Formats: sequence, C-alpha cells, structure tokens
Amino acid sequence: MDDLSTKTARRELKVRRDPYWHRLREGQYLGFRRGPDTWICRFRNRDKTYSFHALDENYDRIDDARKEAETWFASMAGAVTKTPKRSTVKAALRAYLQHLREHGRGATADDAEGKFETTVFKDKLAILELENASRDDFIAWRKRLAKDGGRESRSINRYVRQVAAGLNLAVSELGHVGSPKTWTLTPLQDDVEQSDKSETAIFLSADQRKRLIAAASPAAAEYFKGLEATGARPSELANAHVKDYTDGRVRLASRKSKGGKLRIRDTELLTSEEREFFTRHTDGRQLDECLLLDADGEQWRRHAWAREMRAAIVKYNEAGLDQLPTDKDLGAYVFRHARISEMLQIHGIDPVTVAIQCGTSVVMIEKAYHKFIPSAMRTKLEKARGAPEAAKGS
Repeated sequence: MDDLSTKTARRELKVRRDPYWHRLREGQYLGFRRGPDTWICRFRNRDKTYSFHALDENYDRIDDARKEAETWFASMAGAVTKTPKRSTVKAALRAYLQHLREHGRGATADDAEGKFETTVFKDKLAILELENASRDDFIAWRKRLAKDGGRESRSINRYVRQVAAGLNLAVSELGHVGSPKTWTLTPLQDDVEQSDKSETAIFLSADQRKRLIAAASPAAAEYFKGLEATGARPSELANAHVKDYTDGRVRLASRKSKGGKLRIRDTELLTSEEREFFTRHTDGRQLDECLLLDADGEQWRRHAWAREMRAAIVKYNEAGLDQLPTDKDLGAYVFRHARISEMLQIHGIDPVTVAIQCGTSVVMIEKAYHKFIPSAMRTKLEKARGAPEAAKGS
C-alpha cells in the first residue's frame, strides 16, 4: 500500500492514470489520482464486480476524504438489492415514478413526471451515470434551469427538491447507486413572498380578467373564475374538495413553507354570483371529489393551469384590444392579486381581515398592495408600529 496519509507524501507519488489505493476494510478502498489530485472510492459488490465513486472535493486531509468515503460505503453496503443498479439520472427517476404508481400514488407520479419532462429528461443531466454525476453537474443543471427557462428561484428550488426526492428514494429503496450529497443543494435565495409573488404582482382590471377568462378553454375558465372569486393560491383551489364549500364559504389549506404546518382558513364569498358559482359546482357531487376539475376530469396540476394560462393569453392578445405580457410574470396568481387589491380598494375591507381571508400577512399586504390601503389606515399602522419604540424611550 502506498502512503496517502499526508499531502507531502501524495506529492511524491508518480503521476499516472490509475489511482493509488488505500484499503479501509475488506472490499472498500479509498483511492488517490496523482495528477488531478482527486479522490475516488472502490466498493466490491456481492457479485464480485466493483462500483466506483468520485468524491466531491479535493481534500487535503485524508481523514476528510475518508469521512465522505465512509458515507458512500455505508449506502452501498445497505443496498436493498443483491447487485446495486448502475443507471443514468433519467433511469433512476423513471424507477422512482414507477415505484409511486405501484404504491397507488398515480397522481403524485403524474405531477412529478411533468416536472421531470420539463426540467430533466431533455437536459444533458439525464444521460449522466448517477454514480458518476458530480455536485458540479447538478449545480450546472440548476443554472441552466434559470438561464433557459427564465424561472424564479422559488420555482427552481421546487424542481430541485422534486428531483432530490426521486433520486433519494431510488438509492435508498430501489438499489440505484449514487450519493445523495451530490444532488443535495443549498436552496437559492428567494426574496419574493413564499407563495404570493407579491413584489412582482401584475394587476389586471375587471374587464381584462373578464376577457382573459373568455379566451380560456371551458374547464380553465371555470378554474380561473374560482380563483377570482376566492383569491386563493392556484394550488389551494386545486386541492379543495366538494365538502370544502359550505354556506358561502370555501375552506382552503396551505403550507407557508415546505414541511411547514398546514394552515386552514375559511374564505368568505362576497357576492351572490360567487356563491351561485360554487353551488353549481357542488350540487349532486360526491363530497370527496375535487371541487374544480380540468378538461380530463382530473385534479388541476401546476403544469396544466400554467399551460392553460399561456394559451388564454395568446388568444387574448390575438384580439388586439391590448396586449398582456407572455413571460413568466403573468400567471394564474393575477386573480389572487386582483382579489386582494379590490378587497382593499373597492370593498374597503381592512388589511387585517384581508390577510386572514387570503392567508397572508398584514406586512406583506402593506409591502405589495400599499397603494390600495387608504392613507389614514397606513398612518394608523405606522403609528402603531412605532408605539413600542416611543414607550421604550419615555
């Protein structure tokens, strides 16, 4: 065995193609490539074949390299299949989707597959061998998501989490070879409100919304009307069921962040037309059915409402009366923004009540919708906010 214990000792090794190996235990070796000065692991499988894994960093201390190697060896030793599966990123994600469907989670699989088709399967990341893919490969893929699709950080973080979940399961339960550390990325900073996109809100007039809904397909038009009537986030309304509408109220649920506490609220409908709309969609239906359905009679999914929104905007613009932006800034959230702004501006509802009704905060409403809050109300809020400071100084 060659001496790999110190940086000085490794520098004295001859540059060559094959690694210098250091045996940690039976069937598990830590290797060092002199030249590029990188680390690699070698694991002997049960069928006497070998699996290899390049470490993420060019560690100076062998103890640091050994620590990462031990994590990989542990994942290999605990593989659930007799022979670990060497596959591409795409194949591992396909296995994950199949696993979901085999366990009765078809809707989840369909939603995940839509994201993978858009963000991974057409990207060069898809053809990389999972066990050889590096952290840099996944970081580069994430950068392409931002550059090629013009996506916001929050959307990119969501795609990365979905891919990580699929690969983690493929490794932990389906026997695919790879290191979760490789695709576990620090989330991109997102300064936009977690769920409202309020800082970049685009407001459409009542007439514009009416014409946009008229330009949509029949199923999408009904969904957009529901968003307009409730001010719900698109995902909240998509997850609502027939039983969630009672006596002029729509019960909606959301999480402030991934893994956060589920928050449930009752949203009051303001007009008889809004109540008639939901009555029409609930009469004679099973309580556990989704409240609003897409053209195929299925639950609305993010990719579906986004596609319908883009199609409606194109048809709207063809009329030539005015032009709506076709970029990422105009999505289904326009109906939520309109609801909040009109509750403040037209109906004169105070910001606290609006925040409760729409599942947001007074601070966020002030930040994004301040021009719709009466100046007297803003003065009171500012005075109240400064009151503790005044008391402290007296």
